[in-house]
Amino acid sequence: MKNLFLNIPFYTFFYFSSMAQTKVTGEYRLVGIHDMAAGFRFSPQGTFDFFYIYGAVDRFAKGTYSVEGNTIKLKSEKEAGQDFIVKKQAKKGEGYTIKVLDANPMLSQYVRCIIFNGQEKSVEFMNRKGELHLPSTKVDKIYLQHELYPDIACEIKNEANSNNYFEVALRPSLQQVSFKGIDLTFNHDTLTCLPNYFMPFEKIKFVKN
Repeated sequence: MKNLFLNIPFYTFFYFSSMAQTKVTGEYRLVGIHDMAAGFRFSPQGTFDFFYIYGAVDRFAKGTYSVEGNTIKLKSEKEAGQDFIVKKQAKKGEGYTIKVLDANPMLSQYVRCIIFNGQEKSVEFMNRKGELHLPSTKVDKIYLQHELYPDIACEIKNEANSNNYFEVALRPSLQQVSFKGIDLTFNHDTLTCLPNYFMPFEKIKFVKN
């Protein structure tokens, strides 16, 4: 009997977690943002699917979710901060050179470069060839983030890396969304979230079908 009472808090937590998850289950569609379509589907088994269409950009995500109070936490299958892979790096010439390689030249040119030198931060953009040259003599960190498919920025250089020439490629996961750092708030069949790296809008709201 003693063991039974010791297990009551666990079963109580499991019961209320299951109830909260059951309330969330269903399909939700984005409302109120012009020219954008997006939606979630939450299953009773704790998995979710997401789609997003904005202009010529289509994105998606799959993963698992948990409910804590009125907060929905998403864990996407995509690993955050891995949209770019360094194919080649070396010490070459003066300054710093970054080249983005992809079969689609349009994807190569829409990349922003975030540079840190100590606490100083600057942002530069690739040219039409998907290339960027920085005349700086010293750079501590370099991050890349795609403009059309933004997600958590990918670090290609840190303080310990003395190379100044980088050739990088886009990973196939670029189209997916990691949802790292993005939580949803659930309230009366409505989901909301704060402006974020791929939906930088105020009043983001998804309504249950």
